[in-house]
Amino acid sequence: EKEKEHCIALFDQWSEADQVEFVERLISRMCHYQHGHINSYLKPMLQRDFITALPAQGLDHIAENILSFLDARSLCAAELVCKEWQRVISEGMLWKKLIERMVRTDPLWKGLSERHQWEKYLFKNRTAEIPPNSYYHSLYPKIIQDIETIEANWRCGRHNLQRIQCRSENSKGVYCLQYDDEKIISGLRDNSIKIWDKQTLECLKILTGHTGSVLCLQYDERVIVTGSSDSTVRVWEVTTGEVLNTLIHHNEAVLHLRFANGLMVTCSKDRSIAVWDMASPTDISLRRVLVGHRAAVNVVDFDDKYIVSASGDRTIKVWSTSTCEFVRTLNGHKRGIACLQYRDRLVVSGSSDNTIRLWDIECGACLRVLEGHEELVRCIRFDNKRIVSGAYDGQIKVWDLQAALDPRAPASTLCLRTLVEHSGRVFRLQFDEFQIISSSHDDTILIWDFLNVSANGQSEGRSPSRTYTYISR
Repeated sequence: EKEKEHCIALFDQWSEADQVEFVERLISRMCHYQHGHINSYLKPMLQRDFITALPAQGLDHIAENILSFLDARSLCAAELVCKEWQRVISEGMLWKKLIERMVRTDPLWKGLSERHQWEKYLFKNRTAEIPPNSYYHSLYPKIIQDIETIEANWRCGRHNLQRIQCRSENSKGVYCLQYDDEKIISGLRDNSIKIWDKQTLECLKILTGHTGSVLCLQYDERVIVTGSSDSTVRVWEVTTGEVLNTLIHHNEAVLHLRFANGLMVTCSKDRSIAVWDMASPTDISLRRVLVGHRAAVNVVDFDDKYIVSASGDRTIKVWSTSTCEFVRTLNGHKRGIACLQYRDRLVVSGSSDNTIRLWDIECGACLRVLEGHEELVRCIRFDNKRIVSGAYDGQIKVWDLQAALDPRAPASTLCLRTLVEHSGRVFRLQFDEFQIISSSHDDTILIWDFLNVSANGQSEGRSPSRTYTYISR
């Protein structure tokens, strides 16, 4: 025992480096069993409760920052570790920060925050009047429940339906539309553009000037741009409805158009695509005409890399946005192509062969063929979760996009729901996380609401609906 005491006394006199070297030499002489015993002794000594230790050093903000990266399940577990962890989470408002992170990155969360009005409690500093952390802790599971309900409504087809009867006097049909939270802007077969209040469904304004049906439109906060069977493109001031510009270039009907970031692309029954520079609503100049399709060009879409066009000649053509040079052709549809959307690497197209095809734009491969519509697929949109298509059979179909991109998914699982309310051909639709808005040859615009579903919202058959009829004078 005296020898041990003497060794420890000597050990205490050495430098840290000498002590470490001595212990290393000592351990190297031990057997495996002894190594295990030493490891069991060291393990708890090496563990540190850094979350508790940091505030003791006046570093609460670092502890909060570390815990702010946790997901909801981990944050719940962290609150149960000890009172100090719970205090850091509560005082750091970490449930509020988690919800804010979801709202910033997920459009469904952002939409819910606006519609259910809890956004007013977000993105405010601690000096503002905001509820305690417990409010956000209890809010989180309610949001998750809302999201699960919306997803179930989409899967089961549960929705509330609102119907706008356009009551066109001469020729009936709504060829195109676009909407936001306040309004719906529609282009009609009777040559007019009608702007509707999205809440009351009343017609706010009628724009006239085209001498043919309004076949396509797009708007932003400044202008509405329309294309017509009168072969012209018109630019309107969005608030006053004043005509700012008329582009006379195409020889036949302007079938589709897109504009973004100072660039506009139009396409026509005359088989050509026109690329325009939009310096301002009144300063729009033709940059290039793209020729190559052998029939009417029915639809265009573009981003910074590619312009994509589809035609009655059964092909999709890809062009460089910067040089306007031809890149490649996507072949596969058996008949003319009526609609497409392009985003990132994915192109989704609909055709008069009654099918929808998914394409990889970079290699030109067809990734999947979706079958189910009984007539021409006239309109198509997709987001990160779903494809929604409308056809001349009067049906709107909702498809599982992620499953469609998985080659192992059986074809029978891809169509989630078929919605039947239109009594005529479906011409155009747009959708978001909460609703589909569609228009038809039957002279109606339908709003399919998957968020505010009443207790009797049906999943089969015809839906409960509110109808507003506009009678033009």
